[in-house]
Amino acid sequence: MKKIIFTDKAPAPIGPYNQAVLVGNTLYTSGQIALHPNTMELVLDDIETETKQVMENMKAVLEAADMTFDNVVKTTIFIMNMGDFARINTVYGSYFDEATAPARETVQVACLPKNVNVEISMIAVK
Repeated sequence: MKKIIFTDKAPAPIGPYNQAVLVGNTLYTSGQIALHPNTMELVLDDIETETKQVMENMKAVLEAADMTFDNVVKTTIFIMNMGDFARINTVYGSYFDEATAPARETVQVACLPKNVNVEISMIAVK
C-alpha cells in the first residue's frame, strides 16, 4: 500500500504531487528546490546556499518518513550549469558518509521549476 508523506518543515507541493510516497519500506521523494518552507520564497543567494536549502528540505521529508540520509540509496541531481557541479557536490556530500553514499546521477538541464539552479530527488529504503 502507498502512504503519502507530508511535513510542514519542507515546502508544500505547488502542483498535483506529494512531497514523498512510501511504498512498503521504500520512499520515493519528489524533487526539492530551494523554497524556504516557512515563507515559500526561493533561497538563491549563491549555489552553496541554494543547495543547502534543497538538502534541508529533503532532510525534513526523510524525517517525516522516519528516515535519514543513511537510508538513501539513490539520488538524482538536476542542475542548470555543470560549471556549478563541484560547489553543489561539496554541499551535497556533506550530508552523506562517503563510504556509504548512495548511487547518483547528475544531469544538466535546460530549465528547472521557478528557474532555480538545482533540484534533487531521492529514493530511500528503511
